[in-house]
Amino acid sequence: MFSGLSHLACSTCDKTYGTEFRRQMCECGSPLFVQYDMDSLKREWTRDQLAERKQGMWRYHELLPVTHPDYMISMNEVMTPLMTLPNISKDMDVPLLLVKDESVLPTGTFKARGASVGISRAKQLGVKEIALATNGNAGAAWAAYAVRAGMKSLIAMPTSAPRVPYLETCYTGADVRLLEGTIAEAGIFVADYVLQTGAYEVSTFKEPYRLEGKKTIGFELAEQLSWKVPDVIVFPTGGGAGVVGIYKALVELQSLGWIEEGRFPKMVVIQAEGCAPLVRAYESGEKVSTYYENAETIAYGMRVPKSLADAHILSIIAKTEGIAYAVSDADIRKERQNIVRLDGFHACPEGAAALAGVRKLREIGFIKASERVVSINTGSGLKYVDQIDCAVQTAQEKI
Repeated sequence: MFSGLSHLACSTCDKTYGTEFRRQMCECGSPLFVQYDMDSLKREWTRDQLAERKQGMWRYHELLPVTHPDYMISMNEVMTPLMTLPNISKDMDVPLLLVKDESVLPTGTFKARGASVGISRAKQLGVKEIALATNGNAGAAWAAYAVRAGMKSLIAMPTSAPRVPYLETCYTGADVRLLEGTIAEAGIFVADYVLQTGAYEVSTFKEPYRLEGKKTIGFELAEQLSWKVPDVIVFPTGGGAGVVGIYKALVELQSLGWIEEGRFPKMVVIQAEGCAPLVRAYESGEKVSTYYENAETIAYGMRVPKSLADAHILSIIAKTEGIAYAVSDADIRKERQNIVRLDGFHACPEGAAALAGVRKLREIGFIKASERVVSINTGSGLKYVDQIDCAVQTAQEKI
């Protein structure tokens, strides 16, 4: 079988749905998760079969929700590198640090994973127009894949969205709307647009299939580490699809018997101090987060005042003995500069936030020197040239 797609299940209640029609969320208002026929896949699919395939996220198509290759919309998404930063590792005293660099994907960020799978599944369901709210990079990715699939796209983003992803999205010919406020206000606009037009909303956790693309990070990590999981995974978090996706991937790999059953890495959620709803909930022992007023950070992708999957993310942190931790914008700026000046690597602000979190968590002893740590760099630092310009100007002023 090309895909083991079975059904959709609510992340909160016991409700299940078939996959033959367009679905957004459960009737209870919670996200839906894709389920697969794991018993059949365990019998019919092996790691040896996988090893013979070409690199890239679609090599895992049995655990993706597209049931025929004719519907695949791909731009040659590569298996992203798991790289060392030797000088940063030494500086942080984290000898076994690895960085999963998502910047090499089409459109320059990990958002391409969700867009490729989400658009492919939307094509199979007969969707003609998508709509989504974004802080910038998801808009660029989904607009690009929509063009390739012959779909229209409505992309709503805050006026404060970074300029390069905004221009990138506009350049595809998408219908781009700028709104005052945060991604939450953009989401309200999109919801109204969908009601009026019948477009298919693909905002984070508003449909089940974007997550399936994001989870391929977890598949790749396990395969790159010889089917062993690291001790710690650190993810810069806004909506949280990356964290939820990786955890889902590891659960599925355990079900196949491909990785050790019951062993998970500590899942670390990094947020910015100016927008840290999950950190606030974690620190107060709450099972859900509250809306974060006046959210602001230079790591735009993390500027999400409340995730639709907050309860699930907090549950993952608890199950894996992880942590939610906040870093300041000053920490992010400093770490981003450290990374490029020590190891020549241009991390995006979100990726720098994750590494700033690694540094802080090593200092307080949460991360041990003996632990293998994987930090996710979610996109190219060159998409944030405005912040680079500021750093260069400051350097010139010193001359």
